[in-house]
Amino acid sequence: MMGETETLSSQSAAAEEQESTALPADVEPAVLLLGAGVTAAIHPLLYVKLLIQVGHEPLPPSVGTTMFGRKVLYLPGFFSYAQYIIKVDGRRGLFRGLSPRLVSSAVSSVVRSKVKQQVALLSKKDELQSSLRKVVEETTHEMIIQCLSRVATHPFHVMSVRCMAQFIGREAKYSGLFGCILNIVKEEGVTGFYVGLVPHVLGEVLFLWCCNLLCHFINTYAADENFSQASAIRSYTKFVMGIAVTVLMSPFMLVADVMAINNCGLAAGLPPNSPIFKSWMHCWNHLSQKGQLFRGSSFFFRRVPLSPLPIRDN
Repeated sequence: MMGETETLSSQSAAAEEQESTALPADVEPAVLLLGAGVTAAIHPLLYVKLLIQVGHEPLPPSVGTTMFGRKVLYLPGFFSYAQYIIKVDGRRGLFRGLSPRLVSSAVSSVVRSKVKQQVALLSKKDELQSSLRKVVEETTHEMIIQCLSRVATHPFHVMSVRCMAQFIGREAKYSGLFGCILNIVKEEGVTGFYVGLVPHVLGEVLFLWCCNLLCHFINTYAADENFSQASAIRSYTKFVMGIAVTVLMSPFMLVADVMAINNCGLAAGLPPNSPIFKSWMHCWNHLSQKGQLFRGSSFFFRRVPLSPLPIRDN
């Protein structure tokens, strides 16, 4: 479900699926436990990120200086925000909405493993194909795996996001996995589980293609064999490109998360805290006009935006 930390989570899931390819059909329990551990470890980061994305700024900004000595107002970073959550809800409060994400992690691991096996069986290996064609083919396979995984796990992402967004209005509408499912089915039907799916998928597909193609061109043309440090550069290219391309994903993840809570009965997704959006494009255009398409893309050194934030505590 969310920018840089979610990208790291998906990358770890991709690593797990590579480890599980040796298995004939099932995913090893160790892989599921590893995925659950990573999910739980980064959940507080995603929780704080989600609250920032929806514009919840309960703490006042502080005065700081730029590297050029100019004074600016900075909004609290991750640690200050996390301390505020602990103050309000206790340490357990940092893990609000974790249970749907744990289920999502397990489902993602299973789906990725199954789909990768099927793709491997259907694809034809051609040792004579060009390196670019090989990258395109591999990226296409990754895209299929990622899209099917996202479709399978998005309902749990919506549930997790809504559980976390309840912190803003202090609601208890979405509590427990089965309670979330019943509420969404009763009020919105099956389509409620897939609110915000399109921008989420578009962001992930954009990330895959940009990252893989950029890595290919850099490794092929910028780091050729005549360069003494070529092997060292190639080993870090994908990691560095992944971080850089994550910036492109940020607006898509923001829109997906905002749409997941929009007009669902929670204070965070209703006026005056948020407009009612007709579609994800409407949401995108609104955030773009406000200059907030990259809201929540950073945990630190967050400058106060020029336009007023939508949600503030009294």
